[in-house]
Amino acid sequence: MPRYSKTLIILHWATALLVVAAWFTSEGGRHVRENPPLLHFSLGLAVLMLVIPRLIARLMGGAPRVEDTQGPWLNLAAKIGHTVLYVFLIGLPLTGWYAASRLGVPISFFGLGLPALVSPVQGAPGFLAEVHETGGIVILWLAGLHALIACWHQFVMRDGTLRRMSPV
Repeated sequence: MPRYSKTLIILHWATALLVVAAWFTSEGGRHVRENPPLLHFSLGLAVLMLVIPRLIARLMGGAPRVEDTQGPWLNLAAKIGHTVLYVFLIGLPLTGWYAASRLGVPISFFGLGLPALVSPVQGAPGFLAEVHETGGIVILWLAGLHALIACWHQFVMRDGTLRRMSPV
């Protein structure tokens, strides 16, 4: 079975590590205004920065063609699953940036100051901040499900799926 390009393999695993690191460095609630999780902001924005070259690499042929061994419904489910993951990889950093802006917290990307997306408010940052918080948990569940499905392919279906994304 053909492998992903080296570029996509590196971007995939770097993204996975950054998502987990961002989750571990997250803070919630009213403490964010007094003690902003700057590392969390930078890691989340790094995820966003990796999605762009990742999508470009996919569009330029970095992803191998899937041989139709699993049937049209499972192929469609795989496409939908990957699309949902990409939506979260783009949406979570943007909603986090929005929430930090609403809180009036300075946003930086590893020390480089970034503009606020919206004006700060005195009260709660709003619905999108809640979406961000919930989305952070959901993306971990989705990534776990993604990993379980890859293991199912590798060890039950024995189709070599994990070799396609293996860094070695």
